[in-house]
Amino acid sequence: MVAGLLTRAGLACEIVLIKTTGDRILDRSLADAGGKGLFVKELEEALLAEHIDIAVHSMKDVPVALPEGLTLAAILPREDPEDVFLSAQAGSLKALAPGARLGTSSVRRKAQVLRARPDLNCVLLRGNVDTRLAKLDGGEMEAIILARAGLNRLGLAARATDILTTEEWLPSLAQGAVGIEIRDGDARAAAAVTPLEDPVTAIELACERAFQGALDGSCRTPIAGLARLIKGQLSFRGEVLAPDGSDWAATAFTITLEQNGKFDADRAGREAGAALKPRVAGWLTL
Repeated sequence: MVAGLLTRAGLACEIVLIKTTGDRILDRSLADAGGKGLFVKELEEALLAEHIDIAVHSMKDVPVALPEGLTLAAILPREDPEDVFLSAQAGSLKALAPGARLGTSSVRRKAQVLRARPDLNCVLLRGNVDTRLAKLDGGEMEAIILARAGLNRLGLAARATDILTTEEWLPSLAQGAVGIEIRDGDARAAAAVTPLEDPVTAIELACERAFQGALDGSCRTPIAGLARLIKGQLSFRGEVLAPDGSDWAATAFTITLEQNGKFDADRAGREAGAALKPRVAGWLTL
C-alpha cells in the first residue's frame, strides 16, 4: 500500500521484506516472548544500519518510546479500528456455546472476552491472518477474534461473522493505523513520506499513544482505547482491565482542540492515563 502511494507520487520504491521476532515466534504468546516491540525491532535495526530508508509498521505494535535516531514521519489514514468475531458455530460472541474455545493471542482481547463470557475457553492463536483462518476452518477452535482492518486490507471482510462495535468493545490503542518510521535528519525520506500523513489520524494516535505512555503498562496489561476527532472535537474512551476480565477501570473525555491539535491531543491523553494509573497500578506491573 505504501509502495503504491510512493510510486503514484513518482518515486522509485523497492520493497524489502524483513521477518521480525514477532513473525517467527508462533508457539507462545507475545507477552511470554517479551511483548513490546517484537514486530518492529528488526525493522528499526535495518533503518539505523541504513539497509532501508523507511519502515512501515502497524501502529499498535510500535512502542511509545522510539530508539534514539528514529522518528515517526507519517501516519496514514486509519482503517476501521474495530475487532471482529468469526465463527461457523455462532452468530455472535454472546451466542457461543458454554465452554467453547475462542482463539486469540492478545491479552487485551482475552480479558474482554472473559469479562463478557467468563465461561469460554480462550486458547492461544498465533500466525498471520491466513494461518488463523485455517485453524478456525480446521476446527481447532469454535471462534476467533481479529482486527477488522486486517481483513479489510486483505479483501476478506466477508469472513467477519459479527462486528464488535467500539461502543461496547474498545480496540487496541492505535488499531487500524499504519505508520512510517525514518531516520532523524533524513531529508530525502521525510520529503517522500510526509505528504502521506493524515492529520486526523495523527491527532487521534497522539492522544492514544500518550494515554499508553502515561500508563506504561507491561506487555501483560490489557489496555484498550479509541480517540475520535470530528469537527474539532476530540473524544476519547480508554480502559485497563484485570487480565482475567474480573475487573476494570475506564476513563473518557471530550475536548475542543485549539491551534496545535496534536499537542492538545497528546496532553489530554497523557492526563487521562496519569489520572487512571493509581486505580490500575496492580495490573500494570503483572
